[in-house]
Amino acid sequence: MKLQIIITRDEDGLYVASCPAIKGCHSQGDTYEEALKNIQEAIELNLEHLAETNKLELESLKSYPRVIATEDLTVTL
Repeated sequence: MKLQIIITRDEDGLYVASCPAIKGCHSQGDTYEEALKNIQEAIELNLEHLAETNKLELESLKSYPRVIATEDLTVTL
């Protein structure tokens, strides 16, 4: 199964990763690669927990809205 993740950088330079399809599924890392590895582990642990508690709904994960685009906007102050 493919799930979309979002990786941003916080004010301290850490890479913050989240999986919007799984409520509360976030992780971070000092590098992009570390954040990617950590969010994959977080996703797997979350899915395992959801399966054990009979709360795993694969169809709802597959149909979760995907990010269509990001844009940089210039604003005037």
